[in-house]
Amino acid sequence: MKSVSLIYHTKLKCSLFKDISSILIKFLSLKKNKIQTMSEDLKECPSCQSPYGYETGDKEYTCPECSFIWILEEPVDFDHIIVLDVNGVALANGDSVVVIKDLPVKGAPKPVIKTGTKVKNIRLAFGDHNIDCKIDGFGSMALKSEFVKKA
Repeated sequence: MKSVSLIYHTKLKCSLFKDISSILIKFLSLKKNKIQTMSEDLKECPSCQSPYGYETGDKEYTCPECSFIWILEEPVDFDHIIVLDVNGVALANGDSVVVIKDLPVKGAPKPVIKTGTKVKNIRLAFGDHNIDCKIDGFGSMALKSEFVKKA
């Protein structure tokens, strides 16, 4: 014996109802596949450490808890930072540089780093002050590359 399910639809023609129901079934199956795919792509939020960050675009993720949006990028290799001195010459870790301008030192009343001071064995860093170094008489400092030239 055949089982027949009857679905009553008011004010819709049968052909229109079949079209709508087929579209609905396709939508629900796509939605189900999207949910399964989304659960595999969850990333931890860098802002609040929530494990529920989901993909919203091309390598773009959103956190549902704090609404933070971030782009997933490849890790940066810190050995390959490109820092240029005042003349456009590339600097590298371990280079020596010369200060080209008197630079004030924060926290000291009047001392400045004088023009022509040679700084040896620099380390490149990210940020506004992209050179870390030790200067005799001052100790550890961070300098901007726009105030030095390669020695």
